[in-house]
Amino acid sequence: MIDEEIEKEAEVEEENKEAQLEQSEEEIKHEEDESNDVSADGLVRLQKIIADRGFCSRRKAEDYITAGKVKVNHKVVDKLGSSFDPNCYIEVDGYPLARVGQKVYLAVNKPLGFICTASDPRDRKLVTQLVPPQYGRVFPIGRLDINSEGLILLTNDGDFANLVMHPSSSPDKVYEVKINKRLTKPEIEQLRNGIPLEDGMTSPAQVREAGISIYNCTYEITIHEGRNREIRRMMEYLGKRVYSLKRISIGNIGLKDMPRGSYREVPLKVVEQMRADCMTRKKNNDLQKVMEEKKKAALNAK
Repeated sequence: MIDEEIEKEAEVEEENKEAQLEQSEEEIKHEEDESNDVSADGLVRLQKIIADRGFCSRRKAEDYITAGKVKVNHKVVDKLGSSFDPNCYIEVDGYPLARVGQKVYLAVNKPLGFICTASDPRDRKLVTQLVPPQYGRVFPIGRLDINSEGLILLTNDGDFANLVMHPSSSPDKVYEVKINKRLTKPEIEQLRNGIPLEDGMTSPAQVREAGISIYNCTYEITIHEGRNREIRRMMEYLGKRVYSLKRISIGNIGLKDMPRGSYREVPLKVVEQMRADCMTRKKNNDLQKVMEEKKKAALNAK
């Protein structure tokens, strides 16, 4: 009996060794393939170009190629090992791919139930899943919590994203909020002067009454900060219950009549206008900070 168990263990160990050897050989072969991706004249294997543009993995790209679902410069390419200029025009399964280095700016109308991140260990729905893979790897600028809806921007431009998100340069964001009770004049003044939250005083908000009914009260609230659940916490501080929260604009980019779950490309001139507005805000804030520091130093010198 013992001899049989020892023999079985030896067989299992031998099978594991063979599997490891096969895996190592496969990895070596794959590394060798990758080492030959770029030719002496600068041409790159098609599967690498597709993977570099963020459409899918290299292995998946190979599947698309052999299935005849890849076009290069409008011609079908179905053989592995084909090499092209890395800036060539490519379509995969009908999607034209953005070129490497090409900046992408998208506006998305996020529905409820989606989270604003590029990945999630809990396998929840991602806002990035609302745009086709042709745009490659994009990420959300800022956040919009899972129970809120409305405008969120996606991009692959890190510098632009940082400019839009940073407190010193971020543009105004307008939200439509439905609550259970009408705001009183003192409460509106509190919002305009700042609300003391656990992470500090909020910046002054603009408040506009947008509709009153027997069921709820609707307001448009404009802020420029990007704190987590900021408007919900402001309303909670005032003893109001939030029925719904929708972001309708970020700076000069509005939600307009976009259906829930849809996206659109943001024109470059609109992006550049937002970039300029953010830079102007940053310069003004920096100047104000310098003046406040000078004033403080003058008071301390007396």
